Amino acid sequence: MADCIRVLHLLLFLSGSSLLWPCRADANAWPVAANLQNPPGAVNAAAAADRNPVVGGAASAHRKRSAGWKLSEEAVCRDDLTRLCAKDTWNNNLAVLECLQDKKEDSDIAPECSHLLWNYKLNLTTDPKFESVAVEVCRSTISEIKECAAEELGKGYMVSCLVDHRANISDYQCKQYVTKMTSIVFSDYHLICGFVDKCRDDINALHCGSISTGDKDVHSQGEVIACLEKGLVREAEERPGAHAIKDECKKNIMRVAELSSDDFHLDRYLYFACRDDRERLCESTLAGEGRVYKCLFNHKFEEAMSERCREALTTRQKLIAQDYKVSYSLAKACKSDLRKYRCSTDSGVPRAREARLSYLLLCLESAVHRGRTVSGECQGEMMDYRRMLMEDFSLSPEIVLHCRAEIESDCSGLHRKGRTLHCLMRVGRKNAIDPNCQRALQTLIQEADPGADYRIDRALNEACESVIQTACKHIRNGDPMILSCLMEHLYTDKMVEDCEHRLLELQYFIARDWKLDPVLYKKCQGDAARLCHTHGWNETSEMMPPGAIFSCLYRHAYRSVEQGRRRPVQVTEEGNTTLSRDCKVEVQRILHQRALDVKLDPELQRRCMTDLGKWCSEKTDSGQELECLQDHLEDLVPDCRSVVGNLTELESEDIQIEALLMRACEPVIQAHCHEVADNQIESGDLMECLARNKHQKEMNDKCSVGVTHFQLIQVKDFRFSYKFKTACKEDVLKLCPNIKKKVDVVMCLSSTVRNDTLQDVKEQRVSVKCRKQLRVEEVEMSEDIRLEPELYDSCKPDINRLCQTVAFGNAQVIECLKENKRQLTQRCRQKIFKLQEVEMVDPDLDYQLMKVCKQMIRRFCTESEGKNVLQCLKQNKNSELMDPKCKQMITKRQITQNTDFRLNPILRKACKADIPKFCQPILNSATADNELEGQVISCLKLKYADQRLSSDCEDQIRIILQESALDYRLDPQLQLHCTQEITHLCPEEAAAQEQTGQVEECLKINLLKIKQDACKNEVLNMLKESKADIFVDPVLHTACALDIKHHCAAIPPGKGRQMSCLMEALQDKRVRLQPECKKRLQDRLEMWSYAAKVAPAEGFSDLAAQVLTSPSKNYILSMMGASVALLFLMGLLCGRLTKRVTQELKDR
Repeated sequence: MADCIRVLHLLLFLSGSSLLWPCRADANAWPVAANLQNPPGAVNAAAAADRNPVVGGAASAHRKRSAGWKLSEEAVCRDDLTRLCAKDTWNNNLAVLECLQDKKEDSDIAPECSHLLWNYKLNLTTDPKFESVAVEVCRSTISEIKECAAEELGKGYMVSCLVDHRANISDYQCKQYVTKMTSIVFSDYHLICGFVDKCRDDINALHCGSISTGDKDVHSQGEVIACLEKGLVREAEERPGAHAIKDECKKNIMRVAELSSDDFHLDRYLYFACRDDRERLCESTLAGEGRVYKCLFNHKFEEAMSERCREALTTRQKLIAQDYKVSYSLAKACKSDLRKYRCSTDSGVPRAREARLSYLLLCLESAVHRGRTVSGECQGEMMDYRRMLMEDFSLSPEIVLHCRAEIESDCSGLHRKGRTLHCLMRVGRKNAIDPNCQRALQTLIQEADPGADYRIDRALNEACESVIQTACKHIRNGDPMILSCLMEHLYTDKMVEDCEHRLLELQYFIARDWKLDPVLYKKCQGDAARLCHTHGWNETSEMMPPGAIFSCLYRHAYRSVEQGRRRPVQVTEEGNTTLSRDCKVEVQRILHQRALDVKLDPELQRRCMTDLGKWCSEKTDSGQELECLQDHLEDLVPDCRSVVGNLTELESEDIQIEALLMRACEPVIQAHCHEVADNQIESGDLMECLARNKHQKEMNDKCSVGVTHFQLIQVKDFRFSYKFKTACKEDVLKLCPNIKKKVDVVMCLSSTVRNDTLQDVKEQRVSVKCRKQLRVEEVEMSEDIRLEPELYDSCKPDINRLCQTVAFGNAQVIECLKENKRQLTQRCRQKIFKLQEVEMVDPDLDYQLMKVCKQMIRRFCTESEGKNVLQCLKQNKNSELMDPKCKQMITKRQITQNTDFRLNPILRKACKADIPKFCQPILNSATADNELEGQVISCLKLKYADQRLSSDCEDQIRIILQESALDYRLDPQLQLHCTQEITHLCPEEAAAQEQTGQVEECLKINLLKIKQDACKNEVLNMLKESKADIFVDPVLHTACALDIKHHCAAIPPGKGRQMSCLMEALQDKRVRLQPECKKRLQDRLEMWSYAAKVAPAEGFSDLAAQVLTSPSKNYILSMMGASVALLFLMGLLCGRLTKRVTQELKDR
């Protein structure tokens, strides 16, 4: 070891101020006081006589009585001693030294006296007997400390060793000796062996003062050290014009700071700068072990703190940041833990990396997060210094260096209580910050680790105190879950604005390093090491990009399979590709928090920076940015589209990630989906339940908008619908490859199912589980026209024109378009027709019908298949128990069905052969996507009247005739051609709430008044149809119900049989009919007679059909038979009427 350096472990430590001690020295308590009061080397002060004759003269006088020499007897110090020191201290040289050197600068001690004191202390340090006194006083201590017992005597190593181990000295006398020598002797940097030589050039370069002996008094010597310390700080911060201090001088400066760390008296500059502040703010704090420093640090930003003291404290804190050993309490408390976890410093390198406070904090924090045991005392010290770093940004050289421009432009004047740091965080969240400054901020957050204890962040603590007391009071104070609790209450009524801002500013940086969330790190460190190849806190902090580890954990929580489709991975025995259950829970917790703000997702923000600025610059409210990206999914750059797609896919699996949506939907969840929410584990059931109950009374606007938005996003990609994806992924790959949009996939699978059903294949190509989920998706899509983009795009102009005031959802817009279909554009009308065609085949997809008639279906149609629900409702339409709203909806669907036979699947099947046989001309003129306005059905009605239809078709047409006879609206041709006549001739009947055939009866009665031929023909057709079946004439049927029962009960209905029965009864004078029935029958005879005149048979077949369907069929046929028989008889009786021609004439 070097001669000077080892000895000066003590000298460097003793370069500071003196320790306060009792004014009167006790000879018994201090056995070597006499020796120290008049040490043998004191007479060597005469050597200074050449330099100072005054002092030399005084010293020569003492040479004669060296055994009792006292400083108080020196003439150059007598006036100062009398003025400044109590008289009972005069006989003790140590007390005199302490009294004079601890006075304030304005005490004005005479220069000659100061120089005498300096020479006295210098002689003490150079006298060999100084070490012998230490050996005598500390004999028992030296024997206990093995390192000191092994030191070679005579070189000053012994005292150096005692200083290094002073914390372990238990002997009172030895401890007092080391302490008193420290405080009294080494108050001047000139006295430190080698300090002047090693720092001479730096002192001159920094203009820290002259190093000549007499130019500085005892009180100003500390300013030289302080000047060098400030120069060291400026160099670390790379300030413009900073001087590069030599490594040897740096080491000595840090060593002086370290050796003055236990007692603030030893830092002379800070002692004098903060003396009044100590008395005012830390009066009750005992000196020693760094307690006064810590007290002053805690009061640093109080108004009562003087600016000079605050500056001195900041300089010392910056030195601590460069070397943790400058903090006595931290170095002592964490010494064993540093050794235990291999965080020890490399003393061979000046200000080595391992000596920096940041390295110590990161190393020990890593041990704590990994569940290792770190002493409570050490953790307490760590927390103090982590809080210190968060409170004052200037303690981080990297922040000062790299964030200077941001501080000046955005954060000036915010230097206290962490406000500057949070201001920089806020600028960082806006991405308006230099990358180097961003990295410096991230590093500082890693060092301070506020995620482990929110109280470290004073700005956050003060802003969120009220929220914590109300929303998070159930969590232990200081628990890491406090931050999670605050995040859970973000954007709620309990959150205050200031807390919200501070919380998001901090979370922005915590989200970029998974280790800063201690709960996540603890639960997932094993998984990260196994799956993401991390090996420790410090290695990953610099090697991994922001968010990389969490992204890795996320990918293993939801591993992807072919074509990007995702599935939760089950835990395998090997366990080498899956997350542990605890880790997965924490990953989901973080995802829930990050969904609140895209800036909390580093990967999303990094990849989508351009798109956020391009599409979503005005979307600044909570959750709006992600919704905006989802809305513009097709327009995003590939990298951004991929990450947004993955996040959306995850949301479909666990919609609880959308915390804002879950809060808005809480009433609906509690009322209708609580069981699903309580039991959901990656199932997607909760979103399905919310969509199913979107129109319940508990649903509010926020929840409804959120659910609808997610439904609209799902349309963009079938993978965004988790249940559909998992149920149908194999079917999609097999039957609908390369199709991405959900609506296209649904249509593809639905067509396959429909074709297989129509062809009665033995084995359906679409799996059972997929068919089941396909039905759910089809029903959900029918609820909102926007969920069918092709239909929505085709009808958007019509919606704006005809349905502008109609709200989306609940299929209201679709219903509006159906009701106004005559006014739709051709393209929209074709799409609506296609939609209706599907709905009629499968009424479950008719959202409005199923919603309005939900209770009636339960009442009347529980045993009916889904495809027969509408038929069941039609059959029960006129029941007294039928709900009026449902009845009205059924009527609408009947009107729709009667406009085109293709919208009536049962009729279409029953009349499969009849339609092309009788109505081919109509089919030839029809197009695939346009309605036929009831032409085919009208054609079949006429053939029904002619009794030429097949039995199955006849049955269906009879039903249609009976239904339309009661309600004219069910006859499209009648309504189309007779609208004006109905309005003019039958307004009251048409306005009736309940249609019972009165409009038709009115038109029949006013047949002669009808001017339009088309309408007149329709009424005549009605009359013709009524001949075939009395049920087609409800007014007549009602009037003659009793007569039919009495006179025609044995006659089956249909084919005009009962009508013929009534006509025969009318002509039979023996039969007495009811007056109303008789009158109606007579009216019908007149109408038929008129009809026969104005609409004669168009051909023999038509004539034959009219005769066969006539109520007087028997009479007509008998008359025709009688006429033929008469002609035959006349021929027989009267012979030929013409002259016979002979054969000869024929042959000629």
